[in-house]
Amino acid sequence: MPEDAMDIDKAITLTQDRLAEEGGTMGDLLGHFRNRISPVLVGDPQWEQILGCARQLPITMGALPFGFELPLHERLPEADLGVSVASGTRTAAFFRERAQADKADNAAQAITRLLEQMDTGKSPLRDIVGRKLMLEYDIGSAPNGEGSFPGIFLRPGERPIMGACGQAGDVDTVVDALFSGVGWEVNDAERENVGRVYLAQPGDTRLDSFGVFPSRSRAVRLAVMGFRSQQEICSYLENIGWPGQLSTVESVITRFRKRADIVRTGANLDVLGEGVGPTLGLTLIVKQRYTKDSRYWLDGLTDWDPFLEALGHENLVIPEKLKALAQWVTKPTTLFAKSGRFVLLRGIHHIKLVISENRLQKAKAYVFMVLSAAVSP
Repeated sequence: MPEDAMDIDKAITLTQDRLAEEGGTMGDLLGHFRNRISPVLVGDPQWEQILGCARQLPITMGALPFGFELPLHERLPEADLGVSVASGTRTAAFFRERAQADKADNAAQAITRLLEQMDTGKSPLRDIVGRKLMLEYDIGSAPNGEGSFPGIFLRPGERPIMGACGQAGDVDTVVDALFSGVGWEVNDAERENVGRVYLAQPGDTRLDSFGVFPSRSRAVRLAVMGFRSQQEICSYLENIGWPGQLSTVESVITRFRKRADIVRTGANLDVLGEGVGPTLGLTLIVKQRYTKDSRYWLDGLTDWDPFLEALGHENLVIPEKLKALAQWVTKPTTLFAKSGRFVLLRGIHHIKLVISENRLQKAKAYVFMVLSAAVSP
């Protein structure tokens, strides 16, 4: 049965069950894909670091999207690892068992607390974000390659948080869940600043994700998506008191608009107790995505070509990495394993341009892979 004809939860459960038959860890699963990942993007020593992290994670994570953050501005072929966990699954049980066995495993404790909040009766958190959370393990970007406590992200996919829709209560619910999950005391100043950033959003924009990085400096990472024009996002940044130079933002957006058809723009912001942080991530969207779309993870093979070509004009981007990245998006691929057939999907989720110290300093590609066993026999 094709996956789009099957309930998505059933498809994930089936895939996790089949992956469990394969046995082993995410490190074992990733090991099968080494020849599909260019050494220009992830070098052999860096790949071993990723496998070291992935060996601490269950193979069943392959049933939800996983992938890499690739710094296109760094010549070193390093990457961070991203994975997903859904409540009520084999993977959730893995973290619950780990948390029970090792009270000192702060990451497992935090993940379990968040999953439990999603599983409680009439969970207000689940009504907003559904059952899934995302984890980002700092590996290439971590000092000494150690990022044992991952960044944790929640996405309001069930009840999108839209600008000018009076959903401040939903914003508080998600922020409070993240804080309590990672063991942070609720900070009223941070909470109020996040609320202020939300209330300043124009209509037709959405608060796409909330994240915290317990291994980094304390902040709440917000992704605000859907700005329709350069003027709209710049006015927004001015209204929330972003301390950077708007002329830098205008310059970057203008350059890319001349080279590619940018349909929407997103802003990644760090919100602290004292206000909005100076680093800004820009996500320039060439294809509008909707979380509830059944084909959310599928790209056309050429969808990203115009943007990658535009990115190639930026001096900070390593040309060899950009060329390798262009080969990442592939047609769905059938794989054969001892438990049966799987389909592998690969694509580019988004590319983030990072402005700090009033200049464009970084370009990062976020690429994904996902396996499904919900295919015709």
